[in-house]
Amino acid sequence: MKITKNMSIKEVVETYPQVVPVFIQHGMGCLGCAIASFETIEEGAVAHGIDVDQLIKDLNAASEVE
Repeated sequence: MKITKNMSIKEVVETYPQVVPVFIQHGMGCLGCAIASFETIEEGAVAHGIDVDQLIKDLNAASEVE
């Protein structure tokens, strides 16, 4: 499964826990907040002023690491 910008943050973190450091490195450290439960990666990235394309690229790279 490939990570896309339309996936919820919660879904990605639950499926690929190894990507948590990527979110943190990009400035999205509030993964446990209520909004992360339903917010998409794109919505979170826009809210934090993050380049969503680079974030998705980095998340996908990290998701392949076991």
